[in-house]
Amino acid sequence: MKKKYIYSMMAACMLSVTSCSGFLDQEPDKIMTDEQIFNDAVMIKSVLANYYGRVTWGQHVADWGSLAILDEGVKCDGGPDQRSTFEDDLWRVYDYTLVRDINQFLKGIRETTALTDTEKASLEGEARFLRAWYYFNMCRGLGGMPIVGDEVFDYQVGMDVTSLQFPRATEAETYDYIITECQTIFQMLSAEKQTNSARANKWTAKMLEARAAVYAASIANYNNKMTTPLKTSGGEVGIPADKAASYYQIALAAAEEVINNSPYQLQDRKDDKGLNFYEAVCVKDNNTEVIWARDYKYPGQTHGFTTANAPKSHMEDIDNSWLGAVLNLVEEYEEIDSETPGQKSPVVTMENGTYKFYDNASAPFASRDPRLWGTVIYPGANFKSVPVILQTGQLVKNGSNWDFLVGDLDSKDAQGNMITSINGPKESNEQYINKTGFYVRKYLDETPSSGTRGRGSEMWMPRFRISEAYMIAAEASFELNNSKAVDYINAVRTRAGVKSLANVTFENIVHEYRVEFAFEDHRYWDMKRWRLADQVWNGNNNDPQARHRRLWPYRVVAPGDPNDGKWVFVEDFLFMSPNARYFKMQNYYNFLDLGWINNNPKLVKNPYQ
Repeated sequence: MKKKYIYSMMAACMLSVTSCSGFLDQEPDKIMTDEQIFNDAVMIKSVLANYYGRVTWGQHVADWGSLAILDEGVKCDGGPDQRSTFEDDLWRVYDYTLVRDINQFLKGIRETTALTDTEKASLEGEARFLRAWYYFNMCRGLGGMPIVGDEVFDYQVGMDVTSLQFPRATEAETYDYIITECQTIFQMLSAEKQTNSARANKWTAKMLEARAAVYAASIANYNNKMTTPLKTSGGEVGIPADKAASYYQIALAAAEEVINNSPYQLQDRKDDKGLNFYEAVCVKDNNTEVIWARDYKYPGQTHGFTTANAPKSHMEDIDNSWLGAVLNLVEEYEEIDSETPGQKSPVVTMENGTYKFYDNASAPFASRDPRLWGTVIYPGANFKSVPVILQTGQLVKNGSNWDFLVGDLDSKDAQGNMITSINGPKESNEQYINKTGFYVRKYLDETPSSGTRGRGSEMWMPRFRISEAYMIAAEASFELNNSKAVDYINAVRTRAGVKSLANVTFENIVHEYRVEFAFEDHRYWDMKRWRLADQVWNGNNNDPQARHRRLWPYRVVAPGDPNDGKWVFVEDFLFMSPNARYFKMQNYYNFLDLGWINNNPKLVKNPYQ
């Protein structure tokens, strides 16, 4: 074997984010020789682990700020957040250095004699899966991009760089590549569950196949129903409408393979459906739901989500209350006895010309889809078995009038009754105060000391859950006019503890994805692939779906009145988000960096760029 080097500093000119001159003329940093790496099974796995650590994109538990960009949660830290538009490079993925490194790894794996053929196949399958995952994340943001296969490009000083410049593949070709890779990888990987679902197995590959296919199908379907479809003349953006059905069929077959033959199942072990859902998403021990996750382990790899976002009343360090859930999301969780299952249920705040009086602070929420409890901490809900008190103030009766009384955090009236809770919510420019009326429960870790800066949390971030296989099967079946759609969506709803649907509409599917996968890096991409983002985040300040909304609870103080001790709720647009979210047509596809185009003139720009 020739002596070559594993390094991550060099990339082909056509893929580099940096100018060719200077950078590519340098000698690569020599870390370890191929012989040192590929003759040592431990070192081989170490290199592969490095690649797993480099594929964290999109919304993420370790980057809780990313969870405050859409219409699920918002920043409560400090004063108003003026951000209302979406950047042209939001969650953009472009890392051909990683592709080159993986391709070098694949070459070394195939040539080594230190592993058995079975071991080689498994490691190659994992590496190729990570490469396919990269292409998927790149494609859903940028559209079709260059596909370099297994090639490892070596730049030599003075060589003709045009040989290193690849044109963009079409969007359809890129999704086809991902799908085909996953079908091949499926045959190479183990069928067994991996520890904490941290490594890919054949079911991970099958889930990526299903997701890539349903994304491609959605674009072929809904992009072509727009007044002005988004596309380029070479097909780098846009997929022909006649390809939709075949993509939906691939998605359905892949999802059904996972549902029928994998070791994973919808986790439904507890009578308390809210707790059951939280554990299905957030608890690793004996989990039957999560197929692939970004795992964390103490000591060594932890994150500060719980430290930053725990309720103030439950904080373990100075940090708390950074992220708040918004009413927009909370209302999506339908009432269990709803006459219109599969649709949101607005919170009633006014009744017969006056306030709607509730018996307790949890009353507007406790009878909703139990997934709300597993996702959001609402007023009076428990965290670590202790209620989280959210109270903005008091509604005091003065004669025939009602007056609001608001105080500082943890304030009391002359009788010792709480005015404003230590948690708020409260309108303020200060840190560490909830401002929406809701906390985020999903990803909060109940492990002692996980909310401290010194320890941090080892809460994982699920990327694939088997409930997504059911939802992809439901969506694909619906689009193919297959009667099985209702069975698949009802499997998810039954596990959740809500009414079954008699039939399925597109709106039911959109709703179900939102409540099942809140804060799991689905919402943004779903809205884009269905071409709904510009309709919902339309920039209209008078549109309640485009504006972030809050809901503040007040305890009634009215001695002698039958409503004394009850609760009322006041809805308003959120102080922290003064402007409606505005998704422009150009946001459906990221802009290409001009540096990439300078290095490779074959890269055509995206629409509106």
